[in-house]
Parts: sequence; C-alpha cells; structure tokens
Amino acid sequence: MTESRARDAFRAQVPEDVRQHMDAARAEMRKGMESFLPPAFFEHRDGARREMLLAGREAIDAALRRIDERRAEA
Repeated sequence: MTESRARDAFRAQVPEDVRQHMDAARAEMRKGMESFLPPAFFEHRDGARREMLLAGREAIDAALRRIDERRAEA
C-alpha cells in the first residue's frame, strides 16, 4: 500500500477532530525538539536522510541495470 493510500485509509477511519489534535500534537512536538536540539542536529539529520535516499536510488538503478543486462543477453 502506498503512503498516500495508507494515509487516505487512516483519514477515512479517524474522525476529523482526532486528526486535528494529532496534527497539532505533532507540530508541538517538533517545536519542542527544535527548542533543545542544536541546529546542527537537524542539518546532520537532513544530510543523513539525503544519503539514505541516494543509496536507495543507487540500489534501484543497479537492479534496473541488471534487468537490462539480462534482456540484452536473451
């Protein structure tokens, strides 16, 4: 199930006021974290996330190359 489908399924089952409270709680938690963690933490977190996404993209590219190589051999 894709993330958007999962989100839509969740939204269909949870009342609107509950979702609003959850969204507000998430926003407040984020503000709280930003109040005691240094900005460098968020920079490193974002950099690590970017590297993980690049690694995932490279894994997908490698798998696609293997598929193309097998097709070329056939």
